[in-house]
Formats: sequence, structure tokens, C-alpha cells
Amino acid sequence: MPQPSDRGGRPDPIVGTPPRMINAEAAAVAAANLARYQPGQRAGHYESYFVRANHPTRRLAFWIRYTLFSPHQRPEHAIGELWAVCFDGERSVHVAAKSELPMAQCSFDCHAFHARIGTAELAPGRLQGKATSGLHGITWDLTFSGAAAPLFLLPHKMYEASLPKAKTLVPLPLAHFCGALSVDGTALAIDDWVGSQNHNWGTKHTDLYAWGQVAGFDSHPQSFLEVATARVKLGPLWTPPLTPMVLRHDGRQHALTATGQAFRARGEWRYFDWQFASENDEVRIEGEIRAPREAFVGLRYYNPPGGEKHCLNSKIAACEVTLAHKRGGHVERLTTANRAAFEILTDARDHGIKIEA
Repeated sequence: MPQPSDRGGRPDPIVGTPPRMINAEAAAVAAANLARYQPGQRAGHYESYFVRANHPTRRLAFWIRYTLFSPHQRPEHAIGELWAVCFDGERSVHVAAKSELPMAQCSFDCHAFHARIGTAELAPGRLQGKATSGLHGITWDLTFSGAAAPLFLLPHKMYEASLPKAKTLVPLPLAHFCGALSVDGTALAIDDWVGSQNHNWGTKHTDLYAWGQVAGFDSHPQSFLEVATARVKLGPLWTPPLTPMVLRHDGRQHALTATGQAFRARGEWRYFDWQFASENDEVRIEGEIRAPREAFVGLRYYNPPGGEKHCLNSKIAACEVTLAHKRGGHVERLTTANRAAFEILTDARDHGIKIEA
């Protein structure tokens, strides 16, 4: 009898899986870290590679983002954006910095995993750079490693489709980071902090979303959660919330990502608390991600069609997840006090978070 392979908890797809599904997954995995932007394209585009990680025991985290932004029909105004935020939840002091450079000084490779903004680079297993804005400056020289399979929050076939207009995936969950950061001149050693390497892109930002991720729970260090609740505006109308989620736990992957399933799921948030739930024939997953207002920084995201969004960003949120197994009735509880990523993207301006970069 065929045995499961080491595919991040997923069974080997050969038995009982239609070839077209195998091909879609293989293509998505192969392209997980390849840039989708074509230099000079007139269609608007944003594309980001970001890494994030938490200190093993303390309420500290970092987030670093290499972004390409090209406004619709104006490729000559394309730029690279280099972001960095260091979160210090022990003192409630967070430092954010952002540098912008013309696209002529940047490159995002569509054939290999490589991004460059000025002299800052991101490549397999390493990243280095510096972001500055105002009085703040953050430099980094880091390595990262891991063996987990890529994680997809959308069905595989959607990554090459025209809809949705925004795509996101995790090429390397449970990444281990080592090296050094300097935050406004103060050195911070990064010694086996755990997080992830991520990739997202699209022709416009999702109109409204909450996004969350846990790279290792306090109670279950090898478990990984990726979840979002999103709404899209179609003319004057809003879609109902869609809440796809993936939980890798105890050697299995629970991917509740099909479009119909995401519509049936529950996802509700307010500043700054979010509840979500979804289920299939085997499991029901319920969770909450929350953080106090002082755990967030505000960031300004340019939108390719025009305008800008506010991203309320925390990497030191709390998360609780209940995993109920329908066959046998076993219930498990996964928790973390401050290792969850929590972002809200919005057009609203009543959130009370200062925009730092």
C-alpha cells in the first residue's frame, strides 16, 4: 500500500488524484518564488517578498519586505520599496523604516528566486539590506533555512488565473533565521528565530482583509496556521466575507481553501480582535487572533489602480485555535501568547494607528 510522503503532512498525490490537479500543484510549487512582474508591463502590479520571525521566548519580532510597485498604465513610474519593522512588545516600542528607489535600481527575477532593491538583496537562504525613513534606520544580514513544503491559501489553479486579483502563498513555512539586525544603531542578535518566507502579488490589493499566521504555537512548536478573511468590492456592492485557512498540525495538513468552503466559513473582526471558523467532513477549526492597539504599526500601501490602503500590522499577536476531529470527537487546543502575525488592510481612517511608513 502506498505510504504518505514528506509533503508537509499532505498525502502523496499520485493515488486517486486527477492528473490535472497534480499538474496544477506541481506548477504552483515550481513557481512559488518566481516574480510575476514583466518589466515595462502597462497593467498595474504590486509584488512582495517578505520574511518575518519571532524571538523564541521574548515578545520580539521582525518583518522585512521587498516590494515592487507599478501604477496602472504608468510603468515608467514603477519603484522598489524596502520595508522593515522591528516589534518590541516588552516596551511597546516599534521601529518602522521604508526606502523607495526607482525601478532602474531594482530587479525581481521571473526565472529564479532573487529580488534586489538598490544594494539590498533577497535570495534562497539569505537576505541583507537597509531601510531608512526619517530618524529611523534598520539594517539586516540574515540567513534562513527550513524543509517545510510550500503552503497555498488558494486552490492551486487560481495562482495563474485572472481572479482573484491578489495572490498569496508561503514558499517556506517554519523558516529558521539567524544573523543580525541593527535598529537605530542598536544591535539585535537573531539566533534561531522561527517564522516564514512569503510571496504575494496582484493587479490591485484586496479591498478589505484580515490576515493571520502562526509559525509555531507555544503549545505546538511544529504547527503552522495561515488564515485570511477578505471582502472585495464589485462596483457599489461588497462580496460576503471569504475565509480560507490552512492548518498544518501533527503531520497532517487541513486545507480549507476551496471557494465555496471559504464563503461558508465564518470570519469577523473589529479593531483589534478577529474570530474565524471553518470545517469539512473531518475537522472543524475555530480560532481567534487578537492584540492590543499598542502592538500595531500603521503602514501606507500604494494601490496599482490608484489611491492607497492602510495596513495595520502586528507580528506579536495572541492566537487560540480549537481543532475538533469529527471522527472520534477528539478536540485539541493550540495557543500562542505573542507569536501570531495579524494584519488588517483597510480604506478606513478611524483605526487610531499612527502611519509610520
